[in-house]
Amino acid sequence: MFDNNRRAAFIQFLKFNAVGLLNTLIDFAVFTLLHSLGMMYGLAQVFSYSAGTANSFILNKKVTFRDSKRSGNNGFDRIQLLKFIILNLTVLGISLLLMQVLTDRFGVQVLLSKVLVTFVTVIINFFGSRKWVF
Repeated sequence: MFDNNRRAAFIQFLKFNAVGLLNTLIDFAVFTLLHSLGMMYGLAQVFSYSAGTANSFILNKKVTFRDSKRSGNNGFDRIQLLKFIILNLTVLGISLLLMQVLTDRFGVQVLLSKVLVTFVTVIINFFGSRKWVF
């Protein structure tokens, strides 16, 4: 069976995925709405990813990666927020690049490319969040 560290990491991964599911639902809802209203997919991706990211920071900080030792000022850590923003801007850039390649070069339908890109970015985001941000 799992030792305590592996068990804790597994539970943390499950929490991250539960929060991520909610973030993804927010992201996809905003993306679909904006894209269906005629917004270009790149701009819709920026707005929708930002909405999911805001939710992600709040819930991952409070639920997934709780660490009261790192947080001063009533739980607010500016360095942690800066790292979170840097990570998510990087992941957003990767997602935009991958969406462009899949959609414009390979002709993959926009929503399908968003789904495929989401699988890649979730993995990058989890390890970046776990090892560097929180």
